[in-house]
Amino acid sequence: MDIIIEMNTEDGRQGIVLIKRKNPPFGWALPGGFVDYGESLEQAAVREAKEETSLDIQLQCQMHTYSDPNRDPRKHTISTVFIAKAEGDPVAQDDAREIKVFSKDELDFPLAFDHEKILTDYFERKNKKETKASD
Repeated sequence: MDIIIEMNTEDGRQGIVLIKRKNPPFGWALPGGFVDYGESLEQAAVREAKEETSLDIQLQCQMHTYSDPNRDPRKHTISTVFIAKAEGDPVAQDDAREIKVFSKDELDFPLAFDHEKILTDYFERKNKKETKASD
């Protein structure tokens, strides 16, 4: 499962939290991980966010499930993506070597896994909602 954590950047713009992975595959990625036995997807999202970012998140919704067999080079994994909100100062922990809040216009570099596709879908969805709200 992966989590899109919405927060403000240091200069007050809307952004999302990305971690730089300590383990292969390397690169910037959404926080996330695997569900433990006996744990719900929602519980896993809250736990993984805390473990990797030190943030207490508030889940907003489940966005989509991604299942392309090639999305993770390690093995076939299925990821349910959650959108969450958080406040505070993210700190890289656990599998994260670095952490940063990026605004949409700063995302001009490759991401690990299929996270570029996930974020494209997220921003399209967000744009549709904002367009509907302004009508």
